[in-house]
Amino acid sequence: MSTLQNSKLAFIGGGNMASAIIQGLLKQGITSGNVTVSEPWDINREKIAALGVCTTTSNVEAGGEADIVILAVKPQVTQSVCEELATAWSQRSTLPVVVSIAAGITLKSLQEWTKTSDRRTAHTVRVMPNTPALVGEGASGLFAGTDVTEAEKKLVDALLGSVSKATEWVDREELLDVVTGLSGSGPAYFFAMVEHLVASAEALGLPKEQATRLATQTCLGAGKMLVESSDEPAQLRKNVTSPNGTTYAALQTFESLGFKQIVDKSVQAATHRAAELGGTPRKS
Repeated sequence: MSTLQNSKLAFIGGGNMASAIIQGLLKQGITSGNVTVSEPWDINREKIAALGVCTTTSNVEAGGEADIVILAVKPQVTQSVCEELATAWSQRSTLPVVVSIAAGITLKSLQEWTKTSDRRTAHTVRVMPNTPALVGEGASGLFAGTDVTEAEKKLVDALLGSVSKATEWVDREELLDVVTGLSGSGPAYFFAMVEHLVASAEALGLPKEQATRLATQTCLGAGKMLVESSDEPAQLRKNVTSPNGTTYAALQTFESLGFKQIVDKSVQAATHRAAELGGTPRKS
């Protein structure tokens, strides 16, 4: 298996997530000529072409001979795209590694749809990235088929590492739904928190612009502390909380309003919805 630097990479779909990964790869020194993107929409294709990579409207032209194929398409077109590529791959002696960021499409479906005419199946990895990948601060959950080798996992790690600061492999496919409820949907939870912090401060008299700057920087600073500190989140919380102080008063209010239960139920709701949308097989 070749290294990422000398692999031919094909992105099927040139939307925001594909663009983010490509930009991350180029910053890591990946040769732009080794990246080809298939994108039907002119405006997206022009944006991708501006990065210096190869573009086309043909999925087969992009992915027919690639070493790694990244499926960055909408779930409803994933089957037709996979079957089109599988037909082209039937002539190959070695199949590519397929990395799917198509939300909710199970490994079983991907393996079935990428089966060649002689019944070979591409080694496939499912990925649940999140939108902070757009600024190089993503978190991604990954699940691999049993045929995916350690060398192939390292390639995918390097691929996702271009935009994700955390890449976590899960050992059961249904756990990708939990990743969806945690980090996939998670940015929106923090955006909502900051939204409400700003509104509360504004209602108490602080100008909205000042409240927004203070709240967003507080969120960024707290996140950086979480990443860089060796302390658990609970300890970091305790470090800020003086007995009977201002933070204590706020946290007591959180507790009285059932904050823990709200978070639990919210993550569970997102996880269960992900399972419903994807039809993920679940173990009893």
